[in-house]
Amino acid sequence: MSEVIKSREDLKNLYCRILEERKRIKFSITICGGTGCRAQGSENLRDAFEREIKKRAWEKICKIKMSGCHGFCEMGPIVLINPGDIFYVKVKAEDVSEIIEKTIIKGQYIERLCYKGNDGEIYTHDVDIPFYKYQKRFVLRLNGRIDPTSIEDYIINGGYSALVRVLCEMSQDEVINEIANSQLRGRGGGGFSTARKWKSCKDAPGDIHYVICNGDEGDPGAFMDRSIMEGNPHSVLEGMMIGAYAIGSSQGYIYVRAEYPLAVKHLQKAIEDAYSYGLLGNENILGKGYGFDIKIIIGGGAFVCGESTALMASLQGEVGEPRAKFIHTVESGLWEKPTNLNNVETWANIPLIINSGSKKFASLGTENSKGTKVFSLVGKIKNTGLVEVPMGITLREIIYKIGGGIPNNKRFKAVQTGGPSGGCIPEQYLDLPVDFDNLSRIGSMMGSGGMIVMDEDTCMVDVARYFLDFLKDESCGKCTSCREGIKQMLSILEKICAGYGEDGDIEKLEEIAKLTAEVSLCALGTSAPNPVLTTIKYFRSEYDVHIKEKKCPAHVCINLIKYKIVQEVCVGCGACIKACPVKAIKGKKKLPHSIDEDKCIKCGLCKVSCKFDAINIE
Repeated sequence: MSEVIKSREDLKNLYCRILEERKRIKFSITICGGTGCRAQGSENLRDAFEREIKKRAWEKICKIKMSGCHGFCEMGPIVLINPGDIFYVKVKAEDVSEIIEKTIIKGQYIERLCYKGNDGEIYTHDVDIPFYKYQKRFVLRLNGRIDPTSIEDYIINGGYSALVRVLCEMSQDEVINEIANSQLRGRGGGGFSTARKWKSCKDAPGDIHYVICNGDEGDPGAFMDRSIMEGNPHSVLEGMMIGAYAIGSSQGYIYVRAEYPLAVKHLQKAIEDAYSYGLLGNENILGKGYGFDIKIIIGGGAFVCGESTALMASLQGEVGEPRAKFIHTVESGLWEKPTNLNNVETWANIPLIINSGSKKFASLGTENSKGTKVFSLVGKIKNTGLVEVPMGITLREIIYKIGGGIPNNKRFKAVQTGGPSGGCIPEQYLDLPVDFDNLSRIGSMMGSGGMIVMDEDTCMVDVARYFLDFLKDESCGKCTSCREGIKQMLSILEKICAGYGEDGDIEKLEEIAKLTAEVSLCALGTSAPNPVLTTIKYFRSEYDVHIKEKKCPAHVCINLIKYKIVQEVCVGCGACIKACPVKAIKGKKKLPHSIDEDKCIKCGLCKVSCKFDAINIE
């Protein structure tokens, strides 16, 4: 039976009890249990460690746990060994015995399991690795360190102390003022003042108020909120509890997409544990006469349900369609009651602001964008993963210092921020400080934190086509401007990529894009033109080449490229003939070959198979 926390003293006593119990632990092995590392075998790795520890009868002195995502996803599975804080990457089950013998027993590090930098330097600690060194991990500070299924792990790291302080020392207005002084803006994309939203909801008439956590993260390549829910679910719950107290709510909901089963599992476990410790569900939390409950609602995976009114409609069991916000949801939202909605990262910031103080939070970032921001850094980048950086850091620092630059010495071309509705930012803005206002100024946006890096082999016309194709399927179709505007822009882009572009197509795209952005009902439609408008603005020459010369400079658009065998280089080895699935290549052994363009399907297998670089793409 868990100890029910009824006061500040109870929490302090529980902390001391946990601390005392853990003094007998001499060693700890923390294995990354994020979705990425699980896909690479971290559960099998945990089982191997458990077998080895059991064999040595070390169960009482060695703690093995699965943590949340470390962020350095391409290096998984990741293992952290203590004492020593030794950081190992790409660990396999067959490495377990050696880790026990050398690292735990002898205190030696295993060089081949340590991260090796571009310069060949060996790193034994994660804080020294450039990927982590240039980050400012605030929300993610416990990811990779604690067991997300253990409320005791959270408490021993200061968990729920912010809630205790709020309920025991602060009024509703004092909590809102503290958040206002921090200048926290919502991390879900809109960047609206968190405190202003809370105050509006608190002051709205009516006895029933709701709080909602938006965990419906639908951007391609984005996994910020998923990793927070998986790796530190109690931080989200504690943030919601504090926010609920501030606005006078007794009921909260976490809306999570069905594609996040591990996040749902960890959130449910966290809620159950919070119940058992008396932090949720009763009418007298900490003896203060306040009660609060949280329920998880699993969404069907519709991208548009990331929009607040569509999410609330879905939560009510209706079709996930947005509505016009003549009346804001803080006044009339869920079941027409005042409702405060923030995203996962916003809620996770709240306990940290209460504990560390609004001044410390506001000391980070830029004048109008305070604190840190979590990004998923993916695409043509050496160090893919999850990063948390202070607002105001430049794109160049993120891409080259943290991300390690572009693989294979390719040239950087663009970075897209803000998900499928974000803009594509060219090289000329690499030194732009990243914050809400700067990104909007150049035609992109912060969004929820997706960041996709593109190199010289990326076709920007095809990029715009790809994201419009995604948005076409995700539009709810309620308003004509969004439904038809996206469809018409996509039709023109498909025509250009297929080699049928005409003079005037670019101007037509711009006209439709501006109209769609101006009159659409919700943010999906108003921001959908961003990929089109920014690629035209910054990469218009690529559109011109596609239309006027019927060529794709990046060699991506199939209809606009040709494969040619360089006769002077071809040695007639026959590798390309064997690789071609449609028998489009002919030639005698030891004599130059040729490609029948009418048969060629442009799959590229011939170029991949050629060891003599005898095949060019024109």
